[in-house]
Amino acid sequence: MNDMSNTPFMPASPKSFFQVWMDALTKPNESTFAAMASSPSAKAATAYLWIFLGYLIQFFLSSLVQGAAMRRIMEQYGSSGQFASGFGGGLITALCGAPIVAVIVTLFFAIGTAIVQWIAKMFGGKGNNGQLAYALAAVLAPFSIVTGVLSLLSAIPFVGFCFSAIIAIAGLYVLVLEIMAIKGVNQFGWGAAIGSLFIPGLAIGFLCACLIGGSLALLGPAIRQMFQQIQQGLGTTPGY
Repeated sequence: MNDMSNTPFMPASPKSFFQVWMDALTKPNESTFAAMASSPSAKAATAYLWIFLGYLIQFFLSSLVQGAAMRRIMEQYGSSGQFASGFGGGLITALCGAPIVAVIVTLFFAIGTAIVQWIAKMFGGKGNNGQLAYALAAVLAPFSIVTGVLSLLSAIPFVGFCFSAIIAIAGLYVLVLEIMAIKGVNQFGWGAAIGSLFIPGLAIGFLCACLIGGSLALLGPAIRQMFQQIQQGLGTTPGY
């Protein structure tokens, strides 16, 4: 029995991307993500490719929905002739804009993952950036595709709000999966996992608040002077 308990864990053979995504979404526990981290396929490059493709599909589909909605609005105001080729214009916008947005999202994902893993290391995390990026991408990439498909359904009149509600609920589920991924990859407690995920956002929010407060403090005299000039102008306006 002791020999069996001391047997080192051997990573399973690499799975297809679809199997990895299904495991991430349908097996919500940290052991699932720990197994992903031990996979030889757990590389940052693979994660970035998944994120790029997932959000490419999402923004392409979302652009089509937004273009169709805008076309309907303009048609209601009598501009149907101007938007006769609206679908073609929306398709061109989707084809040109989706890759750019996907690249930007992938860049922010890479930076955000690196920051989260850096904080996780401070909490004693045992994972690395490639493993965490792989685990998080296994959650976010399929979710982005599902969100894009649901955005098409949300454009259906009268019942579209139901699909919008499903997207919101799924977003909360994905947030829990992200915490589990951080916990499973780094093999520490829930508090450290939650802190690793939310501390960067809180730090950025605090920094933005400081910048806004400092800007208002610097611009305060100019703003007060402007209001005084407005009040003086109103006071000198002849009455009727």
